[in-house]
Amino acid sequence: MSTSPSIDIFCKVVDNYGDIGVCWRLARQLAARSDCAAVRLWVDDFDSFARIAPEVDPASRWQTLGKITLIRWDATLGDPPDVREAPAQASVPASAAVCLPAEALVPADIVIEAFACTPPAPYLSRMSHRQIWINLEYLSAESWVESCHGLPSMQAGGLRKFFFFPGFTEATGGLLREPDLLARRDTWQAAPHARLSLLKSLGVSDEWLQRLQAGARLAYVFCYPEAPLTALLQALAAAESDTLVLMANGVGREALSAWTGEHAHNVAVHVHKFVDQDTFDQLLWSSDLNFVRGEDSFVRAIWAGRPMIWQPYLQEDALHLEKLAAWLALSPYPAEVKRAMLAWNRQNGPEFAAAVVPLLAPEAFSRWRKEAQGWSRHLARHADLATQLLTFCAKQSQTS
Repeated sequence: MSTSPSIDIFCKVVDNYGDIGVCWRLARQLAARSDCAAVRLWVDDFDSFARIAPEVDPASRWQTLGKITLIRWDATLGDPPDVREAPAQASVPASAAVCLPAEALVPADIVIEAFACTPPAPYLSRMSHRQIWINLEYLSAESWVESCHGLPSMQAGGLRKFFFFPGFTEATGGLLREPDLLARRDTWQAAPHARLSLLKSLGVSDEWLQRLQAGARLAYVFCYPEAPLTALLQALAAAESDTLVLMANGVGREALSAWTGEHAHNVAVHVHKFVDQDTFDQLLWSSDLNFVRGEDSFVRAIWAGRPMIWQPYLQEDALHLEKLAAWLALSPYPAEVKRAMLAWNRQNGPEFAAAVVPLLAPEAFSRWRKEAQGWSRHLARHADLATQLLTFCAKQSQTS
């Protein structure tokens, strides 16, 4: 394998934004490195992709953004490719009727299938022992992950696939994090005008901008429909301080339609359009309290260093509660915070409200914030996922 390997990442969008959110961040971080050559990202749903990356053309089959080539992965991939010259422009409009060039099916040095989405057969048939094949697994804090991280799995034709597990300990693959992420966060959080400017651009009223300047709380909510959102709004209404709740369009629609807020002059909900990943990070940095879901927003909320409530992706037999419990066991959070997070994920509104209201009191909230900041700093001592991934692949290429 070259010292500057080429990389293919395959992504099937299952949960709207979580899968592509992780893959897009990984692609961007790898492409930004001097020790990586070409990066290609294969995605089966450009419409969802474009919600978090507005520069993506949903109608195009093949386009290039910076150092990253985006390829729409669809059922026609197995057809004999039309070998036409690739256009020189950075983006390929749908009207150009561009077919994939033959070289699109030439495997990269490192082949990453995200979350067990096996690459298409025409591509696999061209792979050899020269490729390092990685199954990038879902993030988990469960203890068994450490023993499975890095294990090989023999495939047809003598190919080897390796399991690569993101995680929270040094015995795992780490977390996605840009080298300068925490420094950018700290600079942002030290500049109140940056937060106000961002909120104004999203349409927050002057009245609430003034309330925030005067000390009102800002809460960001990105949850699944099952979350007890009404109980959260009621709990915020019972707190001493004013609270502005930010939510992306389409999140919590049913709960919001049932929420009258007639007794909540101190709570308002502002719905904004979907934003790109960099702006999303800034929203998490700007908020005093974050409610996040899945994997991508979960990790970014950790790096925000602010109090947070996590809602894992719901699984059958309540397996998501085991995933949550494993992470809480590693975290520095006290029993009160863990109780609130468990109630949120059990969709128990009364229990959640009873647990979270005391946490919103000034002294308790200040402790929660210090714990979140410390947890972020602690995890940042580990090497980031992109670095560990390249190091792992380099070692495997030397032994193959």
